[in-house]
Amino acid sequence: MRKTLKTIVTIVLSAAMLAGLSACGSSAPDSSTGSKGSVKKITVSLDWTPNTNHTGMYVAQALGYYKEAGLEVEIVQPPEDGAVSMCAAGQAQFAIDAQDTTAGALDSDTPMEVTTVAALIQHNTSGIISRKGDGINHPSGLEGKRYSTWNLPVELATLEQVVKDDGGDFSKVELIPNTITDEPAALREKQTDAVWVFYGWSGINAEVEGVEVDYWNFRDINPVFDYYTPTMIANNDFLANDPETAKAFLEATKKGYEYAVDHPKEAADYLIKGDSTGSLKDSADLVYKSQEYLSPLYIDDADRWGVIDEGRWNAFYSWLYENKLTKNDLTGTGFSNDYLPQ
Repeated sequence: MRKTLKTIVTIVLSAAMLAGLSACGSSAPDSSTGSKGSVKKITVSLDWTPNTNHTGMYVAQALGYYKEAGLEVEIVQPPEDGAVSMCAAGQAQFAIDAQDTTAGALDSDTPMEVTTVAALIQHNTSGIISRKGDGINHPSGLEGKRYSTWNLPVELATLEQVVKDDGGDFSKVELIPNTITDEPAALREKQTDAVWVFYGWSGINAEVEGVEVDYWNFRDINPVFDYYTPTMIANNDFLANDPETAKAFLEATKKGYEYAVDHPKEAADYLIKGDSTGSLKDSADLVYKSQEYLSPLYIDDADRWGVIDEGRWNAFYSWLYENKLTKNDLTGTGFSNDYLPQ
């Protein structure tokens, strides 16, 4: 998952620019049977190359859970304008995204026709990583240090909030451009002092590379940042026209993630084997360690896989609006638990 937050947000913002076109021109993706009787065809667009966020789908594919549900599922890479745009335009029934970036697709007079239908991981695992012992083991420790930024409004507002919450002065943080592709290596070579990461991949990669780091999670500083990332979104027309197929897909996917909770090593093997891009074949150690870290977090303290807490969802969207990071109040919009298995 050599993916930076800038890449994620840039893709989604590009998609959001097409919102009007997608909203006007979208149609329900074809989930009809064709020549295979009762088999329904489903396309899922990933947000990036296959990684441990996606393991449950690869398990469901490998163990026949989708086939048992009467589904023929194709997992594809996102197009240039992003997975959200592909899903909204009716080229995929489902796609992987995140609550913070979905806001860009929804914050329009003609919002993209997608709905978040499941949380792949129950809590936000992103935060700030730094060299161990540099004093950045809490937000105000960033004062006088270099933080690699993509200069994105939500990113900087989030960082400013947690530094303030920790009693610090954000104006004293030195902001430098983020061109990093390997966070542990950048810290080791002192190209930066701190960078935003998802610990389940980049933090674990630091362990694999033998780079000692400090890390703190945004949600531990301020619970408003315990938003949902990553998530699964679905095309609205598809949900309206074929809700039973949507439910069947999510039921089978749930089984895949539940298997990954109980069998992280085997699940990681299925992920590596199912990766058609070949991006994981030389990173088995990272995949295994990442899977061991992430498997307990798929469900965590929730009563079931995929469920979204309305209060947590709304708290973050309210924060975005209150801080003028969206022009529309998105509170209460954009998600549904109705398609999840009970």
